[in-house]
Order: sequence, then C-alpha cells, then structure tokens
Amino acid sequence: MRTTSATGKNGRSGLAGVTRGRLLFGGDYNPEQWPEETWHEDVRLMKEACVNSVTLGVFSWSRLEPRPGERDFGWLDRLMDLMHGNGIGVVLATPTASPPPWMGRLHPDTLPRDRDGRTEWWGGRQHFSHSSATYRRYAAALTEDLAARYGGHPALTMWHINNEYCTYDWGDEAAVTFRRWLRDRYGTLDALNTAWGTAFWSQGYGDWQEVLPPRRAHHLNNPTQVLDFKRYTSDLLLECYAVERDIVRRYSPDVPVTTNFMPMWAGQDAWRWAREEDVVSVDLYPDPRDPFGAQEGALVQDMTRSQARGPWMLMEQAAGAVNWRDVNRPKPRGLNRLWSLQAVARGADAVCYFQWRQSRQGAEKFHSGMVGHAGERGRTHQEVRRLGAELARIGPAVAGRHSACEVAVLHEWNAWWAGTQDGRPSREVDPAQLVRAWHRALWEAHLTTDFAHPEHDLSGYRLVVVPQLYLLTDAAADNLVAYVRGGGTLVCGFLTGIADEDDRVRPGGMDARLRDLFGIRVLHEWWPLDAGEHIGCDGFRGTLWSEEIEAGDAVAHARYRGGELDGLPAVLRRGRAWYVSTLPEPAALRELLADVAAGAGVRPVLDGLPAQVEAVRRGDLLFVLNHGRDPVGVALPGTYRDLLGDRTVTGRLELPRHGAAVLAP
Repeated sequence: MRTTSATGKNGRSGLAGVTRGRLLFGGDYNPEQWPEETWHEDVRLMKEACVNSVTLGVFSWSRLEPRPGERDFGWLDRLMDLMHGNGIGVVLATPTASPPPWMGRLHPDTLPRDRDGRTEWWGGRQHFSHSSATYRRYAAALTEDLAARYGGHPALTMWHINNEYCTYDWGDEAAVTFRRWLRDRYGTLDALNTAWGTAFWSQGYGDWQEVLPPRRAHHLNNPTQVLDFKRYTSDLLLECYAVERDIVRRYSPDVPVTTNFMPMWAGQDAWRWAREEDVVSVDLYPDPRDPFGAQEGALVQDMTRSQARGPWMLMEQAAGAVNWRDVNRPKPRGLNRLWSLQAVARGADAVCYFQWRQSRQGAEKFHSGMVGHAGERGRTHQEVRRLGAELARIGPAVAGRHSACEVAVLHEWNAWWAGTQDGRPSREVDPAQLVRAWHRALWEAHLTTDFAHPEHDLSGYRLVVVPQLYLLTDAAADNLVAYVRGGGTLVCGFLTGIADEDDRVRPGGMDARLRDLFGIRVLHEWWPLDAGEHIGCDGFRGTLWSEEIEAGDAVAHARYRGGELDGLPAVLRRGRAWYVSTLPEPAALRELLADVAAGAGVRPVLDGLPAQVEAVRRGDLLFVLNHGRDPVGVALPGTYRDLLGDRTVTGRLELPRHGAAVLAP
C-alpha cells in the first residue's frame, strides 16, 4: 500500500493531528432535535462510552439561518463550550446539504430538476442545484460566518463540508454550467462534435445553446454526452465542496477538512475528490443479513484506505438497524463490534456512527443510534460502551500505523460511467458487481488488497488485477504494459480496453497494446450470456460473458467446452499477463486468483485460515476476525499478546461467534 506522511495537503494536519495517538470514537450529534436539558445527559453517557468526537451541524441550516440573512448561533455556542468542557472534540459541519424551505420558496432556481424536467422540492434533503449561483451565495455566506465564529474554538478538531454529495441536476441552471464545462474541456464545437461522434443520428451541434444535459429523449441518449454529464456532475459538486473548504481554511488553516463519501457511489470520481481532502472519510452500511456483508465492508475499507493513502475515517455506520431497506434487521450480538474492528484493521483511525441518539421523529426515526429508543440499558448502547472502551485500550498501539499490500485491484470512475451506458452488449454486465466479485475472490483467498487508479505507479505490487476497465486511456494502457514488462503479474477481466476516453471503440475491438500483451491475435466476437446461463470451461463454468478469441503466442490456460465456442481459449496466459474472457463461478475465480497470487509470491498473513476468518496485519499488529456464526480455532505461528482480551495466546487462538482478537508480537 502506498503511504504518505500523516500530514495532509499543503502541510495541513491530516487525521494524525486530530487523533494524537488514539482512535476517534463517536458520531453525528443532532441536539437541536432535543430539549436542552437532554444535552447534559448526553454528555454523561458519551463520557461513559469513551466517546471523544462528535459531529455537529450537519442538517442545521434552518436552525442557524431561520430566515434569510438571520443568524442563530447561541445554541451552537453553548454546545461547543459544553463539548470542550467535557473533553469531546467537535467535527463541525457546514449544513449546506439541506437548505431551509424558505430558500426554495424564494429562490426556485436553487431547486434541481430531474431528467424529465420535474422539480425536486424541499421536504427531504439534498434538494439543491449545484449550479445555482443563488444557492452557492447563501452556502458561502453561512460557511463564512460559521468559520469566523468557530474557526478558533478549542473544541474544533475538523471541518465536515456538506454531507454525502449526491445530487444530479438536468435543469436550466445546469445547462448553462454544463456548456461552460464543455467549453473548458473541448474549446470548440468542432472538437465537441468529434468527441461525441455527432455525425451519428444527425446530432451535429452548430451553436452552444443547442447543447443540453442528456434529458429524456425519444430513444437512446448519445453515450459520450452522458459520460461527459457524469464527469461534469462530479466536477460541479467538487466545485461546491472546494468553495466551502477554502473558506474554512482561511479561518483555521491548521484544522483538517473532509467530506464523507458513500461506498461505491457512482456519482463522484473519488480518486479526484480524495486529492482535495485532508482526511478521506466514508459512510458504510453493509446489510447484516447479507452473507457477503463482511466482504462488502472490506472492499469499501480497502478502497477508502487506498484513496487516503493512509489512515482514514469511518464517518458513519449503524449501531443497529437502518431504515431504508425493504426489511431492516438489527445487527446480531457482536456484529457491530466485529465490523468496527474490521474497519480499524483496514486502516480506520476513526469509528463513528449516524447517529448518537436515535430520533423520535422524522424520516430516520427507525434508523438506530448509539443510544437507541431502549435508552442506556438497551443492548445496542451497552455494546457501544464495550466497543468504546476497547478502542480506547488499543488506540495507542494502532493509530497511525500502516501496512503494505502486495495486491492491487484497479478501479476507475470514467470506465465505470462509460461501462454502464445504454446500448451496450449486455445489461447483465455491471462493472461495480464485477469489482465486488473479483475483490470477494481475493478476500476469500485471505489476501488483503489495495485499490489503485490505472494510471497510478503500480511497481510496488506483485499482483495487479483488473476486474473490468471498459474505457482505458492511452496513459493507462501504457502503464499496464510497463507494469508487466517491469516484472509485475497482471490478471485482466473481459471488456477491458475496449474504448478510449471519448468512448470511441478501439480498432480491433480492444486496445492493440493489450491484445499484444495478452497474446490475442483477433477478438472476433463478444458472446454475452443470459442471466443464470453458464458456459463450460476446462475445470469450471463461466458466467455472464464469453468471447470468440483467436490466440497468438499465448497459452490457453483453459478452453471453452461445448457450444459455439468449443475449443477456443477462455483463459489466456502470456508470460506474467493473464486474460480471463468470462466470469468464472466464485470458487473457480478464487482458486484462479489464489494460484496466480502464489505464483507471484503473494501469500496470506496466516496459513490455514478457516473460511470465515479474516486476518489482516496493520503495522506490527495482527487482527483476527471471525465472521462466522460458530466458534472457531485459528493456528498461530508463535506467541502473541491479545490487546482486547489482555491475555497471552500461544499456538492456537479460540474465537467465539463474531469474535475478534488484536494480537501484538
């Protein structure tokens, strides 16, 4: 894993300046929902639960600015002082994710429109147009006043800008800024017409006013127009973030700034966004009923750690049930602790929740809190207390520690956006699901992975895997070739390198550099499979996809058996470069990647691990996590000290259901 120093961008403090050798523990605190006498009770419970950090103000705009231009800071003054007086740090949010109703009523231009032209009204949240000059003016003014008032407050430890940036806008305001963005990208209409391929379907543009966001059309939208709109949306939201970030930095230049990502969210180019943050943070809500919930958590944690290039912040998780699924189950006993420790194992220096006290009203009153409706005697809160004490115990040995990974999974947002266009060969192919499938295979093989951008320096990895990168820039293609020539091992999935950055199909149906790398003479046809359909291969069954390939100087590691592709190569190997033209069933993909990894010199941190046990090294510490529902024994190569149980363990570790150990040599 590539690491940088604990110092953030431009010399500003990252998480290390906040944690100071401990782990942060706490969550969103929304005291404006409660009578003020409740606040002191909250502080008592926080201290008993070892809470040392709360996030204030995320959805407080209407309380802070009840009418245009008015300010009500008195309640927040008292809260900031209360937190500081009790040794609890404050992550202070700008409340700009949820404008007050007066803004939409007085300024309809601040409301976004969907691709059918319908207005998204106030009454929920995230009801703002990222393109609206009026919204930006009000947001900047409130941020300025917050920063001026609290930038020097001793309770302030971090700034949290907005919340879960996730808005799209197809309205008239967006059309204006979309044209501006396109002018900056292409310069001229001729260049835009070339990039978008507008000779098809008589789409040539002769005036910039003709260019619109990809609104509802009679048939398929232009795919490069859609791709650029997704790029533009990510960039416009990033503009909004940067404006507020730069304001708070003026008043508190040494206080780090973050905003919270959503896991595997398609709307933000998280590689680009992460470069603009001092602390990378994420919200993570695996389904406790999902048998792959632990792997989903590991994937998001690996991706966030890689974006942060070091410690990161788990900004939100649920202490129990959420409220948005069709059926919302609570977490069984021990699962909240287990998944929290999994995040720490994979680099988190902050474990936080939405939210501290469960709401009694509003849309999220059935979303759990660290203090639930059952109160302090409830199981959920009692488990939170235990976890807080354990994190306080292990924090000095964990915080700021790094570990190197030898495997990288490549993922890139432009490729994801382009790979989900309408009119593609198969709607069954979902790039995000392919990333999950390949990461799951590595996780089940007990291999910890980084994520990387395809243009990143990959030379430090023994193995790089590419689940799918439909769109590949010239720089990325050259990077993959150079990586293999430099001695690295590459395993690449199907539909990679098909298009350039304008979503223009490469000659030959695949980038020529990759065809040469994998020993493919001709890629004749793509043969997508129906949902649930399989294709026979040597030793396994393929799913989702197959290809009619004519090999050159590559070795066929496996061939298709039966049907139209009988005898043709399914898995090719040319030196240290592997190409997998189907999606093997899970056990087969796991076996393939484990074998290739072993050949590249990559091994799990512990041998002989049971299937549901995860072992991750962070610094000198070894985290061993039992994701199964049954007790299990794990063989250890020596004697360790379990920091959680304050015990010595030699030769064998016994873990109960959802049990965990943090082992020091």
